[in-house]
Amino acid sequence: MFGSLPDFFKSEAELRAIWSNPDTRKTLLQELNEAGFTQSQLQDLQLMIHAEESDLYDVLSFVAFSTNPLKRSQRSEFAKSHFGDYESKQRVFLDFVLEQYVESGVKELDIAKLPELLTLKYAAITDAKRELGDINSIRETFIGFQKYLYEKREAI
Repeated sequence: MFGSLPDFFKSEAELRAIWSNPDTRKTLLQELNEAGFTQSQLQDLQLMIHAEESDLYDVLSFVAFSTNPLKRSQRSEFAKSHFGDYESKQRVFLDFVLEQYVESGVKELDIAKLPELLTLKYAAITDAKRELGDINSIRETFIGFQKYLYEKREAI
């Protein structure tokens, strides 16, 4: 794995850009899986480097670029520093999403997870739309804030 990762991304900045978007992140994970790096193997590697509370991004970045893994809780706090970019109702929803992310990991940030998250938070999609606006706006907010999770930061 250590020598093969440059085939998938050439720099930390490229990995960050790929990982910041749920669609490109999903594609990368599929490509890694097809190359023999399964989700299970990535999770095993996560345990080996003592990064259980970190994102899989941190595992890949550690292997490829020897970066220090950050905990998901740290990433969440960094992202919250950008909450001023969002309206109060959006912040409430994003805070909920970040709680799920810290608890369960990056799979909570998959776009396919959005309807489930909305239902979990608001009981019904119609209630979520009443609070947050139309589905396209909700989707843009959900995808857009993820870039803040992966901004270049140093471990605390």
